[in-house]
Amino acid sequence: MKKQLINVLKERSVKFGDFTLASGKKSDFYVDARLTTLHPVGSMLIAEMILEKLSPDVQAIGGPVTGADPITGAITLLSNQTGRNLLGFMVRKQPKGYGGKQWVEGLANIQKGTKVCVIEDTVTTGGSLLKAIQKIEEAGLEVIQCIAVVDREEGAAGRLIDAGYSFEALVSRGDLA
Repeated sequence: MKKQLINVLKERSVKFGDFTLASGKKSDFYVDARLTTLHPVGSMLIAEMILEKLSPDVQAIGGPVTGADPITGAITLLSNQTGRNLLGFMVRKQPKGYGGKQWVEGLANIQKGTKVCVIEDTVTTGGSLLKAIQKIEEAGLEVIQCIAVVDREEGAAGRLIDAGYSFEALVSRGDLA
């Protein structure tokens, strides 16, 4: 499955050139993983691979919008089809100015103290993932696992591990070069 995912990512998502990343850093390597996470083959591979890696204690899965949203949807659907029935959530970049004004959406389905896995499509330094984790924990959930589709290998793994979280990626930059 990993080889298949690498092929889909290379075909749809990986670009080489001159890019400015969300962090403001310049890079010669860009991954628009949404082109894979929103593709039927890519989303199925990702959901299957993440479900295989999930701790049996994980009861809900989600992460920062918009990168984690299609992954969350694919995993919750596949989890139901396989009898695992994971719940999904998403973490906003900022709370809505109306309604519940929540950072984390989907909490009405999830009990406080629930063990969760935080997912992301692509990580570079891990900053957005750590911010999402903070909001998830403030909402009363317990983060026990973090998984990204692509690790650009620019510090995210070290930062997450140093902060006390487990981290793994389905694919790294080295796989895509």
